[in-house]
Amino acid sequence: MTTGRTVLLIAVAALTAAARSAHAQDAPAGNAHPAGSMFSTETAPNPLGVGEPSGMTPQEKHAFARRVDLSPLRSLAVHHNGRVKTLDTLAREVVRAVTGRGDYLDLVPETNDAGAVTGVRKLRYDPLFTFIDLLADPVYYTDKPLVHVGFLPARRALIEASVSDPEQVERWMRLTRLSPALIAAGFAGVARERGTDPQIAEALGSLREVGDLLRLGHTTLRLAAPAPGSDRWRHVSELEADAPARSALTRLGDAWRAGDAEAATAAARQAAVALSALNEGAISPTRLRAETLYNRVQPFEFGAWAYAVALVALLFAFGTGWRWAIGLGAGALIVAVSLHAAGFAARWWIAERLPIQNQFESMTGLALGAALAGLAMTVVKRQWLFGAAASAAGFLILLAATQTAIPGQAIGREAAILNTSWLLKYHVSTVLVSYGLITLGAVMSAFYLAVHYLGRGRDGELAGFAATGLNLDASAPAGRRRLLGDLDRAQMTVLQLAFWALGVGILLGAWWADHSWGRWWAFDPKETWALLTWIVYLIVIHVRLGVAGDRGLVTAWLSILGFGVMIWTYFGVNLLLPGLHAYA
Repeated sequence: MTTGRTVLLIAVAALTAAARSAHAQDAPAGNAHPAGSMFSTETAPNPLGVGEPSGMTPQEKHAFARRVDLSPLRSLAVHHNGRVKTLDTLAREVVRAVTGRGDYLDLVPETNDAGAVTGVRKLRYDPLFTFIDLLADPVYYTDKPLVHVGFLPARRALIEASVSDPEQVERWMRLTRLSPALIAAGFAGVARERGTDPQIAEALGSLREVGDLLRLGHTTLRLAAPAPGSDRWRHVSELEADAPARSALTRLGDAWRAGDAEAATAAARQAAVALSALNEGAISPTRLRAETLYNRVQPFEFGAWAYAVALVALLFAFGTGWRWAIGLGAGALIVAVSLHAAGFAARWWIAERLPIQNQFESMTGLALGAALAGLAMTVVKRQWLFGAAASAAGFLILLAATQTAIPGQAIGREAAILNTSWLLKYHVSTVLVSYGLITLGAVMSAFYLAVHYLGRGRDGELAGFAATGLNLDASAPAGRRRLLGDLDRAQMTVLQLAFWALGVGILLGAWWADHSWGRWWAFDPKETWALLTWIVYLIVIHVRLGVAGDRGLVTAWLSILGFGVMIWTYFGVNLLLPGLHAYA
């Protein structure tokens, strides 16, 4: 049987499997990550007390926020959503759930002496301050743009139900966040008139959950380690009435509403000391400090921009041949990979598991695999083009992971089914590395296509590109044809690695499925499309044996096609097809 016929039969079999995958079973309960809640339904008083509202103006609130020191509270342990985390992490999760962004932003109109509005001042707040402020002085936010409403029709319906001025309607629409008072005024009417619309109903349901979080946010303060003989973390209100930690938090609330920054800072320090002593031995303080540092440094975000600097510098170096640009690009790439790897390792240590168990974690792992592979090939082959490809892959993937609403950014618990076998980490890690290599190969193929279609008649410019990017002798003939040949060898190096890595990953997945679910293959959409992705690269390798024409060009286009299929496998299958896989 000829090689071409073999490939064709494999492809037809895989496409048949794809058709059957439409009937794949839904994921079993154990495959899903545990459902969590941002608050507790158990009755508990607010440890910060309930007193008269502060009555502060936005300017006074912002000045108070700048004076009060909450640093002693950041690394306190709190049990929330199934794991022990820092109070700083809890605050960030609550603020994001309410506002839809990483921090609360207040917009205050600025006026001149005549009372005319001349501009808007943006007042930013630390998430921990906002979290405590929501507990201690919730009335302040009644008419503030606090709650994010992402679904535009729901946002407009709520605004128009209580605001008649068209100019004000458009102002609230642009803000994307609505005030609790505005939502409360329009909620019942919108639910009554448009509640049968599934998307409106879903948006209203999310708003109801946010309302419960604002009302019951104080129930999250399980800051006291379990008593002897128990594994249940205690809410602060469960401590004795005169317990130092409980008394300190009460003083913190009183000072907060009074706007006394010095007294609030002192109370925060006293609460931190009392709770640290109470929780001594329950969890490593080093781990808590590492989590706080991880939150503040944001290694994936800064890593993304370091990759961007490396990419721009290396591409600039290819066009100019300037050695300082190579040095800048190389240094930025090393910084980017270091930040990326440090963030991945920190998340591993904090979560106490390999961080590849949701979409966000798999993306950061995929990007790290691509970056490390590109960096390794740069060092081994001494060709900076691999470094540029690694920078492009790292930047684009981390940018998508950190700047979009990718699920899993918060460190969560481990799904039960994902802890059944040691095979999982090898299966997922290998597949993610293969996806990273596919991304790297697609970038290399994009370079090839750019030279092929845009490089005609530019042999002199391409000679400099070849000398800088591929470490070729600039004095030797380095025309378009020679450069394309070297780029073809570079892309094939990556694509062959991707082919073998994905094949091994699929086999490990079948082995794990047999161990966890009792069968090797279920025609699950993810399984089927992963196989189809692998077949594309099988075709790439076989086409080079049978095509007599421009093999490099065919390889480059098939690489781009394979990248598209991989993107569908990685994202589209998760979003649109029912199956056994929640991510990766």
